[in-house]
Amino acid sequence: MSQSNSGTNQSSVSKRGASAKARQATAKATAPASQAADKAADKAGDVTSAASNGAERVAGASTAVAHSAAERVQAGRQAVIAASGQAVAFAKTAWTVIAHRKLLAAGVGAGLSALGATSYLAGHRAGRRTHGPITRLTGGRI
Repeated sequence: MSQSNSGTNQSSVSKRGASAKARQATAKATAPASQAADKAADKAGDVTSAASNGAERVAGASTAVAHSAAERVQAGRQAVIAASGQAVAFAKTAWTVIAHRKLLAAGVGAGLSALGATSYLAGHRAGRRTHGPITRLTGGRI
């Protein structure tokens, strides 16, 4: 019986040694995975902080885009107001011309008549011969 007791002892010691070896082998096998998991957790933390920084940057950029869009809308509105003011001024001028067309036609006719008379007199004077001072004094008699 002593043999069986010692055999039982040996098998339990060998079982303990085998389980320790299995734990060590499992620890060795899972060590890279554990390290990879730790690295992944660190990277996840980095990614999370980068994402929050990115979100802040995106929020800042979108705010800047919104401000620039608002400025462009304001500039467009100003341009529309200026263009409508010019259109109104042109329409008012055109209406005034139409309303006073008879006076305008008379003014244009008088202006053309004055221009024709002026050009005739200028041409007539240029065609005259020049006279000396005594002839001019006597009115061309001498």
